[in-house]
Amino acid sequence: MKLIFTGHDYRYAVEQSLLAFFPEERPVYGGEDANSARVTLSAGEKLHTAVTVLTVGGRTARGVSRMDVSAAKDEHERQRLLQRIVKLSFFKAARALTGVTPAWGALTGIRPAKLAAGLLEQGHTPAQTDHILRDTYFVSPARRTLAVECAQAGLAAKADLRREDISLYVGIPFCPTRCAYCSFVSNSVEKTFHLVEPYLEALLREVDSAADMVKDLGLRVRSFYMGGGTPTTLTAEQMERLLRRINSRFDLGGVSEYTVEAGRPDTITAEKLRVLRDNGATRISVNPQTMEDNVLRAIGRRHSADDIRSAMEVVRGFDFPHVNMDLIAGLPEDTPEGFRRSLDEVIAFGVDNVTVHTLSLKKGSRITLEGTRIPTVEEVAAMLDYANPTLRAAGFAPYYLYRQKYMSGSFENVGWCQSGGTGWYNIYIMEELHSILSLGAGGSTKMVDSAHDRIERVFNLKFAQEYIQRPEKIAENQRAFRAFYEQMG
Repeated sequence: MKLIFTGHDYRYAVEQSLLAFFPEERPVYGGEDANSARVTLSAGEKLHTAVTVLTVGGRTARGVSRMDVSAAKDEHERQRLLQRIVKLSFFKAARALTGVTPAWGALTGIRPAKLAAGLLEQGHTPAQTDHILRDTYFVSPARRTLAVECAQAGLAAKADLRREDISLYVGIPFCPTRCAYCSFVSNSVEKTFHLVEPYLEALLREVDSAADMVKDLGLRVRSFYMGGGTPTTLTAEQMERLLRRINSRFDLGGVSEYTVEAGRPDTITAEKLRVLRDNGATRISVNPQTMEDNVLRAIGRRHSADDIRSAMEVVRGFDFPHVNMDLIAGLPEDTPEGFRRSLDEVIAFGVDNVTVHTLSLKKGSRITLEGTRIPTVEEVAAMLDYANPTLRAAGFAPYYLYRQKYMSGSFENVGWCQSGGTGWYNIYIMEELHSILSLGAGGSTKMVDSAHDRIERVFNLKFAQEYIQRPEKIAENQRAFRAFYEQMG
């Protein structure tokens, strides 16, 4: 779709609205396309006005949104409000043209709970917040409830934090095989086995320097999370070596949780679980994504549903305080009936934390590249519509949510937990409550100064080979982290 802007250049805002209504369309600038959106922003005496004239398939609709932005406290807020009316004008035109209202209405951001949390902090009641999400953003009833409940969980987490609190993330960018839906920078161990040991040695050096920095700055690690890739692709001895170094160099006495992803069932052994338990892990995540064998084959997994069941038997024997399992709605070859069976079985395992993702059609994934058949938006909606009441009936409540680009139906990912099973790291990172110090290849360190509404990011090199060969990038990122906190005082 050709996008023509006058009076602004809010590309991201319009592109996200475009994806919500027309997922097959891609933005075109300067070229030709039969479909188009002319989005104009103008300033009047008191109000700014955004107008979208949308033409699709020979039909045209018009959407208008107005707002007084003179009360904005700074330029950042002013720009945010202007983007909002631009998005709303596109939303109104697209809804008039298609007759469709997406589940999240006019909201296009990845953190809808953060908007709800802001309204609650301004003094709005949950009911008033619900009404704003309904009347201003046209969000559906089920999604409004999710947003408010997750916002309340986020505010509860925020109230328990201190200014010096951070979270520590360690990434292991290796997997047994690459899943068809995956676009993460991860390496198949069978192809890159020779990199695992040198990677581990480089990571241990980063652990040492990062621990010294955290101690110098007087920071407290509030949660620890090891993800990937699949951390349990490491051998038990390699995992032992890494966790011992982390535990000895960082003061983890104040952590609210110690999480390690044991994601792929075909990497789980009793020996590795013993290492995790002995080194302090309080929460592990086993991520089958589905319990349907035909779907596992379609996504490139080399294990069966029976392998998942066997792995969970082993997990139960180690009595971890908290166990999470992940499912994905919308996987290739899945059906609403298959997803229901998967969810019912995951709940029956007795875990206290379940994350329900929606398939995101990432550009670098094999699904996108090979054109694999995937469930329709209506089928994905049926999966999610089953998950919500079923999990609630089993004693689960939502505690964090986020959205991604190219998600099927523009839906969401939601973390559900039973009482006491909250995954704190997930809240901290999604609600941007404090800094996340990320170690390892592909790590994204997010520095958060809540008092001044300031967020900065630095990124480790993506590929394991680069990470090993260029330690100067690690040093550069740590200097930026140190400078950020020294500026905070």
